[in-house]
Amino acid sequence: MSQPYLHLRLLSVLLVLYCILFASSVLMITALVCRPDQIQALMQFKSEFESSGCNRSVYLNGVQCHNTTGAVTKLQLPSGCFTGTLKPNSSLFGFKHLRYLNLSHNNFTSSSLPSEFSSLIRLEVLSLSSNSFIGQVPSSFSNLIHLTHLNLSHNELTGSFPLVTNLTKLSFLDFSYNQFSGTIPSDLLLTVPFLSHLDLKKNRFTGTFEVTNSSYRLVYLSLGQNQFEGKILKPISNLINLNHLDVSSLNTSYPIDLNIFSPLKSLLVLHLSRNRLLPSSLNSSDIPLRLESLVMPRCDITEFPNIFKTLQKLQHVDISSNRIQGKIPEWLWKLPHLSLVNLVNNSFTGFEGSSSHVLLNSSVQLLDFAYNSMTGEFPLPPPNIIYLSAWNNSFTGNIPLQVCNRSSLAVLDLSYNKFTGPIPQCLSKLKILNLRKNNLEGSIPDDFYNGALTQTLDVGYNRLTGKLPRSLLNCSFLRFLSVDNNRIEDTFPFCLKALPNLQVFTLRSNRFFGHLSPPDQGPLSFPELRILELSDNKFTGSLPPSFFVNWKASSLKMDEDGQIYMGDYKHAYYVYEDTLDLQYKGLFMEQGKVLTSYNTIDFSGNKLQGHIPESIGLLKALIALNLSNNAFTGHIPLSLANVTELESLDLSRNHLSGTIPRELGSLSFLAYISVAHNQLRGEIPQGPQFSGQAESSFEGNTGLCGLPLRGSCFAPPKQLQPEGEDEEEEGALNWKAVVIGYGPGLLFGLLLAHVTASYKPKWYLKIFGLDKEVKPVRVFMSLDSRWDSYNNHVERDSDT
Repeated sequence: MSQPYLHLRLLSVLLVLYCILFASSVLMITALVCRPDQIQALMQFKSEFESSGCNRSVYLNGVQCHNTTGAVTKLQLPSGCFTGTLKPNSSLFGFKHLRYLNLSHNNFTSSSLPSEFSSLIRLEVLSLSSNSFIGQVPSSFSNLIHLTHLNLSHNELTGSFPLVTNLTKLSFLDFSYNQFSGTIPSDLLLTVPFLSHLDLKKNRFTGTFEVTNSSYRLVYLSLGQNQFEGKILKPISNLINLNHLDVSSLNTSYPIDLNIFSPLKSLLVLHLSRNRLLPSSLNSSDIPLRLESLVMPRCDITEFPNIFKTLQKLQHVDISSNRIQGKIPEWLWKLPHLSLVNLVNNSFTGFEGSSSHVLLNSSVQLLDFAYNSMTGEFPLPPPNIIYLSAWNNSFTGNIPLQVCNRSSLAVLDLSYNKFTGPIPQCLSKLKILNLRKNNLEGSIPDDFYNGALTQTLDVGYNRLTGKLPRSLLNCSFLRFLSVDNNRIEDTFPFCLKALPNLQVFTLRSNRFFGHLSPPDQGPLSFPELRILELSDNKFTGSLPPSFFVNWKASSLKMDEDGQIYMGDYKHAYYVYEDTLDLQYKGLFMEQGKVLTSYNTIDFSGNKLQGHIPESIGLLKALIALNLSNNAFTGHIPLSLANVTELESLDLSRNHLSGTIPRELGSLSFLAYISVAHNQLRGEIPQGPQFSGQAESSFEGNTGLCGLPLRGSCFAPPKQLQPEGEDEEEEGALNWKAVVIGYGPGLLFGLLLAHVTASYKPKWYLKIFGLDKEVKPVRVFMSLDSRWDSYNNHVERDSDT
């Protein structure tokens, strides 16, 4: 081997070692600077909480120590790192040299704010937002005299306005999204003279807002969604340096004249939602011409505001949830900087001008005109569009092929319209595609490329035929797949088991057929699947005992992103929340937002047979199970008692036999059960899970008896009547027997009732249906429309 070659190999090895050492040093630089006792204290603080999702290197990455003393001066906790209670004796309060402390977006469940924070007297920045803190803010917080930044937003804090009198260096103060009440101190801006950012949004503050000479430093003021009086607007109009103002939901008895904001020449953002506005000022007013964002949802506006014409720097317009009728004016789309337009939930019927080309020269990137009354052909989208939503209108014709030329388009929601024709092939390139409830025909395009970014695909309730595209296997980011209520004829797509992120998969009401457990396919287990809807198809065969082994619903693991509902929350300017039709507790629910913690299996309306697999008991996080309208035989599995989160169980219209397991009575959350039309026998178990059910939940089982069915499980013994007795005499004797037994029987019955009610009140009340105790049944679905989802998003946007 030549000498240069050896040198080259040696150089390569050294380069690799250098890279490894450099990467390690980056991760451990904190450990090199911080004193050993400080590192030990940091790990002690971590050990006080559940922190399995936050390893040592990620945790220490937010730590800085003083170059000379080695003491911790900065601690920024990663989001979602800690869960637990922050106690007064926490080792956190031993870091006396902290200047910067950010614990935001963690879960300190049911924790009050410890007064020990006041011992960290060197703090300059303290951020405790989105931590689930409760109770009042300790008065000792006013001892943190070096604070310039205090953020307690998005908690459940109560009481009056926290004491900040001594915090004379504050420039940033955020108490928004709490439950503070009372008035704002009249000398607030006098005692905190350097304050430039004040956010008190969404509390219960009342009264007015005092402005002093030092108030002119304010550039950001958010007072919206409190109970302030309308007269606060007059002093606010003197804050001439404001560039952001939120006065939504004021307590006014008169409409607001937009001319009151004319002195605010620096204003860029104005939020007026949920206020009544003076109609004349919407057409002609001296509103600040520098405005970039004007937000006016739910303001009872009936005509399109002409003031937009004068706002040539306008970027964001929101006039959603008003009562505006007619067509959208053509001049709106000519505003040169317009990028985000929300026209949702009005009564618009279309567009002025050439309806198909009116948007072609617009700069708009996010456009939502859902929930209106628009008809005709769909307009060609703007050239740089990113988000386009027009759901719940009455557009007709084909989906324009020009959408294929919009390379920036990521989200397209045209659901609940009257589109016809095929699905354009190019739509497989989108991140989110919702075409639900149209009249589309043909097959789903089978050209999802390798590495496709598709996360949500919903084409339910159309007239689609053919097979489910196998190229969906290339969509490694696919999270939500719904093709329900079409005419797709295919076998189960076992290849999709390899999708690493698929959480919702519904094939309901199609023509799928074949076995769900063929011997050559292995277990039907998806890595992340939470909802599997296969109802009303033609699946056949039996399920092996191990069918439910390794399913996601066996885990109680929470969503890693910390979101309540499934959807896309990662874009800076929009939120998309997935919605789904579900059958639950015997009811059909349309288009509800889906909790990330919700788990359901629905195999109803097929031709499955054999025993219900005992492995069903492994699905401890399952909330709803529907196996009705099949041909299952055998007993109800005892292992169902292990499905401790179960709320809804439907095994009706099968061929099940044996008795109803009494162990099901241990399922604390079980609120609905139906075993109707089987071959069950014996007494229905008594208890809160059964006694509150309708009689129809058990009908059609000739061998079942007991409440809530009519009749008793124990028939009274028949009396032997002497032969040859006269009917009249027999009747008299029986009547006498009744009278003789009535006195002591009534007395005994009343005595029994008294004793029972005195010593067994719950048993007594439950038997007679008078138990007022509420069972711990959790809500899994929100029946809010996607319009409400959008409004929540708008509120979040306005906070950003």
